[in-house]
Amino acid sequence: DRLEVIEVPGYTRMEKKMIAKEFLCPKQLSAHGLTDERLEFKDDGIETIIDNYTREAGVRGLEREIGACCRHIAMRLAEGEDVRATADSAYVEKVLGPQKYTPDLAERTSSPGVATGLAWTPSGGDILFIEATKMPGRGEVMVTGNLKGVMQESAAAAVTFVRSRAKDLGLDPEFLKNIDLHLHVPKGATPKDGPSAGITMFSAVASLLLQCPVKKEFAMTGEITLRGNILPVGGIKEKLLAAHRAGIKEVLVPNRNERDLEEVPKDVLGEIKVHLVKRVDEVLPLVLEPPPP
Repeated sequence: DRLEVIEVPGYTRMEKKMIAKEFLCPKQLSAHGLTDERLEFKDDGIETIIDNYTREAGVRGLEREIGACCRHIAMRLAEGEDVRATADSAYVEKVLGPQKYTPDLAERTSSPGVATGLAWTPSGGDILFIEATKMPGRGEVMVTGNLKGVMQESAAAAVTFVRSRAKDLGLDPEFLKNIDLHLHVPKGATPKDGPSAGITMFSAVASLLLQCPVKKEFAMTGEITLRGNILPVGGIKEKLLAAHRAGIKEVLVPNRNERDLEEVPKDVLGEIKVHLVKRVDEVLPLVLEPPPP
């Protein structure tokens, strides 16, 4: 008469590696009639599969790729070859072919107007890049990237907040008079919604107008209000796991989400510095590089 729901939002990179070493590799070797003497999996080989050939919260794809490495050896044995191989990084790349996924770090840039946000997805968490640019115009604000209603409103709120604080930021209050602003969230094929990109959009717009890049190893999540408050958001554990996978070193999280940090694995918190923020005014001093001379 009752149902117990156990949520498993995603494994850390270290957990995936240990699951592969202790369980998946022996299982697949046995399934293909192999032993450690025929194919020995090395740590760097497993890490290469995790980073470059799978992108998931679980380990199903990881097991599939490990099985492909085993089949390569089984096929050579069936052909009569006496094979003894080591599954290191070079072997994995040779067998599995070109990388299926490039690290998210490769997409980051130090140019003004780009900020890194964190998003919740059904398969765990993900990072997303928000880009802002300007061109001569009449004050129009365009928002693109397959965004649904709530995210469109977050973009409007972010631009309005920048306009309302123009003097405090050192901008001309009439800065929008002769330009158009364009906010874009790449990966247009993926529908996106939710309010948690509010401070990321604000940071991207402020970075563009102040010509100060956002620090490369910073990501953020939080909803903003027109009064400058930062409201709590959901999916903190999944978002921090995604940041950790992507090599992010520092994360901005709403102050009222502090209790959610207890759910995040300790090894992840040990490698990521979490900044708890209450007001939008605290964001820019943390995330922006010093202004150019």
